[in-house]
Amino acid sequence: MKKGTFIKSTIILIIGGLLTKLLGILIRVIMTRNSTLEVISLYMLIMPTFSLMMAISQLGFATGISKVVSEEKYPSKKILFGILPISIFINTLLTIFLIFTSRFIAFNLLKEKDAYIPILAISLVLPFDSLSSILRGFFFGKEKMVPHVTSNITEQIVRLLFMIFILPNIIKFGLVFTTTSLILINVLSELASSLVLIFFLPKKFSIQKSDLKPNLRTSKNVLEVALPTTATRIIGTISYFFEPIILTYALSLNGYTNTYIIREYGVINGFVMPILLLPGFFTNAISSALLPVISKEYVKGNLKYIKRKLKEALFYSLLIGIPSTILIVMFPNLFLNFLYKTVHGSEYIRNTALIFILFYIEAPLASFLQAVGMSKDVMYDNFIGIILKTICLFILSFIKGIGLYSLLISMGVNILTTTLRHIWHIKKLFKKNYQQNC
Repeated sequence: MKKGTFIKSTIILIIGGLLTKLLGILIRVIMTRNSTLEVISLYMLIMPTFSLMMAISQLGFATGISKVVSEEKYPSKKILFGILPISIFINTLLTIFLIFTSRFIAFNLLKEKDAYIPILAISLVLPFDSLSSILRGFFFGKEKMVPHVTSNITEQIVRLLFMIFILPNIIKFGLVFTTTSLILINVLSELASSLVLIFFLPKKFSIQKSDLKPNLRTSKNVLEVALPTTATRIIGTISYFFEPIILTYALSLNGYTNTYIIREYGVINGFVMPILLLPGFFTNAISSALLPVISKEYVKGNLKYIKRKLKEALFYSLLIGIPSTILIVMFPNLFLNFLYKTVHGSEYIRNTALIFILFYIEAPLASFLQAVGMSKDVMYDNFIGIILKTICLFILSFIKGIGLYSLLISMGVNILTTTLRHIWHIKKLFKKNYQQNC
């Protein structure tokens, strides 16, 4: 029964992830074809800031709620609704923060005045993104994957309709208006996603005023997982946030023009990375299905079962990841041309793709560690990896001739470091439990 639940959840998430990924690729293709390289580059320049704000807004609630709900220690209604006031408070603070700092971020950090209004627009997206994240965590904990898949597909359809029918008509209004619209479409897509998730809630979930009171015990348990998870994401997004700043500063001193840096950065994040991470939907599906299963069985002390599930998760991740990477390395132009009608970025892909095989097992390893209560170790591993990545990025960007390869090499260092440390922690966990049982 356990095995059947895990496989069923994984299959649903894989099918949903595949559909979502295909829609995402289609959205990207239409976006790149219906807009200009300037719009894509500005949008990609803003994305690190957007990702950082979303990481803080979500506060890792999805993972924390999923784990606590799956353990079945508390009524799931208390867990779900008790977190909402905390979410509202955090998003209010973030909105105020962006109102006062957007101009400074655009003019002083990104050194791009056109980024000001799009960054300010991020504040409108965050509450909706946070709400859908909380609801997803509830359904993950219940091992109900259909609501998550349905909401994701709905979200992508809303974005797709925007790219097809609205984007071609607003390009004429200029760079800032178009980029701001690309940010604001997330309000509608996240709202649609949340409404779908609310529709799937059990009918008995009537909301009383008392339900919205944070329950200290359940909130504490959620936050014990959520805060390290958020710290992990924030560390990553802070690094992502500083990427264009470091690159612009270092490469400018190295003789590269600002136009070239922004264009190549846009190519790497807009074309290269989506292709390198193409099989990521499979890994994400396995990780999402793995967490509640491992959490439930670890509480029961079923170590043999969770070890077997981890091995299965890693095997299936590599079964897709390795062949996909080989194809991407062999035919980068084919993928680029088919998806984006360009071959710009093919050398980046060919020279750096192999290291991303490790990326496909990093997520299941992290999910396992979070499920067994080792979220802090995941946070520390990511922190070490990101520190090394930032140091490498800064040093390599000053070396003549490397150019934007400094970014891809530093990403590889991060993936390698984080993955190996996750493996070390898991081996240590099983060794400790083995010694205790002897």
